[in-house]
Amino acid sequence: MADDDRLLHPDEPPPVTVERPRGASPFFLTCDHAGNRLPRRLGSLGLAARHLERHIAWDAGAAGVARALSRRLDATLVLQTYSRLVIDCNRNPEVPDAMPAVSENTAIPGNRNLSPAAARARVREVWAPYHDDISRRLDARQRAGRPSVLVAVHSFTPVYNGERRPWHIGVLYNRDPRLAHIMLDLLRGADGLVVGDNQPYRVSDRTDYTIPVHGEGRGIAHVEVEIRQDLIADRTLQNAWARRLADLLTRAGRRLG
Repeated sequence: MADDDRLLHPDEPPPVTVERPRGASPFFLTCDHAGNRLPRRLGSLGLAARHLERHIAWDAGAAGVARALSRRLDATLVLQTYSRLVIDCNRNPEVPDAMPAVSENTAIPGNRNLSPAAARARVREVWAPYHDDISRRLDARQRAGRPSVLVAVHSFTPVYNGERRPWHIGVLYNRDPRLAHIMLDLLRGADGLVVGDNQPYRVSDRTDYTIPVHGEGRGIAHVEVEIRQDLIADRTLQNAWARRLADLLTRAGRRLG
């Protein structure tokens, strides 16, 4: 490939980070919006630095929770390095908001009028390696006769378009609610938690990719969890939520059988 066609320089981080690749747990964790890094070739996408700390760029706190959860469960975790503004790895790359020109009312100048070649480079070098890695690992587990339960870890903003969101955590699902319904039951039994049932988002084929393809498409049990960002703003809070989720997932796994 000619250098002019490349998005990532050879010295830049790979798009995929994997922790505990040999984890013994049946749980298999993903974090689609773990990072807010931009490839050097894209500069700042025309944005001030403060925008790269916002939800438009990543799921703040989600990677910290996912890493701590991986440690507690001894579960394999696959994380995306680059910002969702480069390409959203929880979208089919064919949908318009996979590489948004506007996100949450903020214009993304570097995503305007993308050439087909530039869009293909983002798919080829960021999106595809991430999902190919997930597929390879789940395939290998299936060949080895190992069970897999997919857990996608995300976070959401406390306020969206001026409206305060009351939920502490959301449990998301679509066609297969097996694990989600167990998690909802367990979370609602916890003191003081406001739990969203497909809130503040819901999974669909248009707005999601990881759960529909790697979970529903394989017929394995799965759930997406969304934690409010002010509740996971530092390592102590992230560890506390990981501890809670590890306990609940372990109990839910026993109910799944």
